Amino acid sequence: MPQTPPSPPADAEARRAIAPVICYPVDTLPAPDPAVMAAAREGLVKQAEVLVPPREARCFRVAAGQVFRITSVEGPQVGDLNLWNAADLSDRFYSGKTRALHGTHVTTGDRLWSSFPALRPMATIVADTLEWYGIDEFGGSVHDVIGTRCDPYTHNLLSGGQYHHCCHSNLTRALADETGLPLAEAERHVHDVLNVFMCTGFTRDTGQYFMKASPVLPGDHIDFLAEIDLLGALSACPGGDCGAEHSSDTAPCHPLLVEVFDCAATPGHTPPPVNGYDRSHGR
Repeated sequence: MPQTPPSPPADAEARRAIAPVICYPVDTLPAPDPAVMAAAREGLVKQAEVLVPPREARCFRVAAGQVFRITSVEGPQVGDLNLWNAADLSDRFYSGKTRALHGTHVTTGDRLWSSFPALRPMATIVADTLEWYGIDEFGGSVHDVIGTRCDPYTHNLLSGGQYHHCCHSNLTRALADETGLPLAEAERHVHDVLNVFMCTGFTRDTGQYFMKASPVLPGDHIDFLAEIDLLGALSACPGGDCGAEHSSDTAPCHPLLVEVFDCAATPGHTPPPVNGYDRSHGR
């Protein structure tokens, strides 16, 4: 039998009125050098490109100091991005810490941080044609580090069946193909993503994660300076622009283009050091 919710206490409004405190003030966070960011936008010379087919994923490699660009081509499309240290798959993008430091969505000047124990910048966003979007009236914004990636396990839990072209499986296949790892081992390295071009937020009334049609159009792109040698994998999400659903065989989907460039920042680029914590953990 449903229980009656408890009545609010007499001081409920006073408790709600307590001002929030930012968990991680970033005043002392190492900021990207403006001169390096400017150099990363100059003298671009393409070295490689990978076209990611709709509902599939592909890997790409970027050397420290190079720039990689993700571009929407043909039609509005979102992508799920994984990044690894090219020399060590256990050193990978840490979306949760990136979110804690920069917020739920990232844009120019924000950095993608690596997992413990390295916890250093893996890539810095140096250009974003959707930076103008900001935060809309629903609380939505672009390029989120909230969502985990669409996956076959949640799909099975909610809908039943076996669906293999969700981003988790796409990334798993791509990493296995690139590295020669068995699927089961490759899957262990697939991690929470940067949802490139995806427009998301939290509902004001229930706090639920929502998505809406991405504002991305063909030609829109986001550029990253690789701070260390990177192995990347990008999935062209089966939800297309994610305006209605993901894990879908019916949503209109389009390819995504990944381009790798040398730039004015490439010569002599120095990767950032790993985190300075001594790992003694009090012992």
